[in-house]
Amino acid sequence: MADEDRVPWQGWRRKGEDAGLPAAKGPGSRRPFGATWWGRAWLEALEQRARLDPGRLSRGRSYARRGSVVELTVSPGEVEAAVQGSRVTPYQVTVRIRAFSSAEWDSVLEVVSAQIGRVAALLDGELPPEVIDDVRDAGLELLPGAGEVLTHCTCPDFAVPCKHSAAVCYLITDALDDDPFALLLLRGRRKDELLAALRTRRGSTAAPITPPRTPPPAGIPAIAAFARHLTAGPALSSTPASSEQDARRAAGPVPVPTPPRPLGAPGVPAAVRVLDPPRSSGVDVRDLVALATDAAQRAWELASGDGDGGINLTFEQDLARRAAKALGTPDLADLAHRAGISSRRLTTWAVAWREAGPGGLAVTLDEPHDVDPEALTEALEALPDATIESNRLTSGKLQLRLGQDNLWYRFDQAFNDWTLTRPPAADPRDLL
Repeated sequence: MADEDRVPWQGWRRKGEDAGLPAAKGPGSRRPFGATWWGRAWLEALEQRARLDPGRLSRGRSYARRGSVVELTVSPGEVEAAVQGSRVTPYQVTVRIRAFSSAEWDSVLEVVSAQIGRVAALLDGELPPEVIDDVRDAGLELLPGAGEVLTHCTCPDFAVPCKHSAAVCYLITDALDDDPFALLLLRGRRKDELLAALRTRRGSTAAPITPPRTPPPAGIPAIAAFARHLTAGPALSSTPASSEQDARRAAGPVPVPTPPRPLGAPGVPAAVRVLDPPRSSGVDVRDLVALATDAAQRAWELASGDGDGGINLTFEQDLARRAAKALGTPDLADLAHRAGISSRRLTTWAVAWREAGPGGLAVTLDEPHDVDPEALTEALEALPDATIESNRLTSGKLQLRLGQDNLWYRFDQAFNDWTLTRPPAADPRDLL
């Protein structure tokens, strides 16, 4: 039988039925569990609150890491799985968690329905962590506590849990990473049933969910208020004024408040440090932090007036800008790989951006273009032995380029590449 035709747990067998599982080694041997908030919450409940034997959990964790759980299905109140042990036939494992009764679910829905933001998030397909508090307010616990995780396995091991059951308990973490609504399913309510019940309650109890609209307070037109600020003149309307209004008029115009200053330096947005992207999104949390930090830097530039935040940058300009921050680090090679260009080329772009910004990158990327010969006079006087190619004067391993902005840029040759090495100058002699 060809290797590709073997089922996963038979592909490594060589000595018969009792060949044993392969050792847990390699990258997967230390892989973590709980890539999202819900996955970590389940892991904490499993290891801290469920009061399961730590030794058995440890063995189950190793089984889960080596890929022994070959099939796993979540249904209301239980998880069924096939786990490959030391025998050819996989063991059948069932992990049960007490499902809430209909009356208990009614209590939970009553609490959740009172939270407008919570209802909106759930109907949008999200399960916010605050739902745990809502369930607790209904007198219940969403995550399992002591004695609530019950296991059964067809293996001959009488320990509770056996290593096969413990492995399934850890793989439930992956199921929650993929879809946190699986936790509600374990408590007996499917996602579509839950959302249908919320929609019904939202339609029948519109008043508690949607607060009554109150008329806006009476005021004065904005243009009149602004005029009052400029001149503390007579009353702005013919209607009688209250004593409080009279006092404000007597005090004169109210100064326009000074907008708050931005922070002294940009930082990392706090949310990306605690909120992981969904596991199914394929987004690496390090990439998310890098992008969010970069966005915060650009927002800070706009707020502080220290730049335009790079709003109008082209793809090449934005790539060079980001690469300039990664010069001398492994991040530059990773950025080049993601952008689909060579590290050497991106390094040239990054150096040009660091030295001269958009103008330096433009003169680096632009092909030679014709210029007025008189514009080259000063450069020729400084480099009388230079060869001329359109806007470029080359002398040995030194080259001067006249940019479209009428500034001169100096390039030096290294490893057959021309690299911009200095900020631009109006006089080419200043670059020599």
